[in-house]
Amino acid sequence: MFEINKKSIEHLAELARLKLTEKEQEKFLTDLTSILNHFKELQEVNTDEVRPMTGGTMLKNVTREDEVFTEGHFENVDKLREQFPEQDGGFLKVPPVFYAEDRSALGGE
Repeated sequence: MFEINKKSIEHLAELARLKLTEKEQEKFLTDLTSILNHFKELQEVNTDEVRPMTGGTMLKNVTREDEVFTEGHFENVDKLREQFPEQDGGFLKVPPVFYAEDRSALGGE
């Protein structure tokens, strides 16, 4: 089983783009070691007589066929568009959700 150490904590923090203090690194090391030890305990459990599960439920996903809607399908589209606060080229404009590291909007302004 994978052993976690300070170097692996630093590597994980780098991958997650986290800047951890020494105290935070120690806490993560303690917590992750505890979690991995729990999995070690689980590996010792005898599961020879346990049937494997493939999903935990006998329910099946209920889906429907996709429908293609034509331009005239929806009523009052123009009224809805008129009520939207900001538009650009026939599209409804919403505030940015994703930002670059310098907090400028990605893909836009």
